[in-house]
Amino acid sequence: LGGSMKWYAKIPLYIILIPIEVLGIFIKPFSLLIRLYANMQAGHIVLMSLIGLMFIFKSWLGSPLSFGLAFAISLIELLVALLQAYIFTMLSALYFGFAAEEHEHH
Repeated sequence: LGGSMKWYAKIPLYIILIPIEVLGIFIKPFSLLIRLYANMQAGHIVLMSLIGLMFIFKSWLGSPLSFGLAFAISLIELLVALLQAYIFTMLSALYFGFAAEEHEHH
């Protein structure tokens, strides 16, 4: 649209596009924050629920079973943490790359 429109015809487009771009700049890091927080919180809630089952099941079967499940879930939570760190790093690098990219001027 650069050369095909007069300058005064671009004003309505700028009124719409500038707020969208500004929102996009702030929403991308915020979405990373929410993603990391939700994954960490979900893992901790599941782990604490399984540990809480040890105190609810005071039998010879329930407590060791709950401990074994809590141990397995903590290993899975470690795997999820590594995966989330990788995703966070890749998305951050992608966002920084887009922000630092030189725009073409025609």
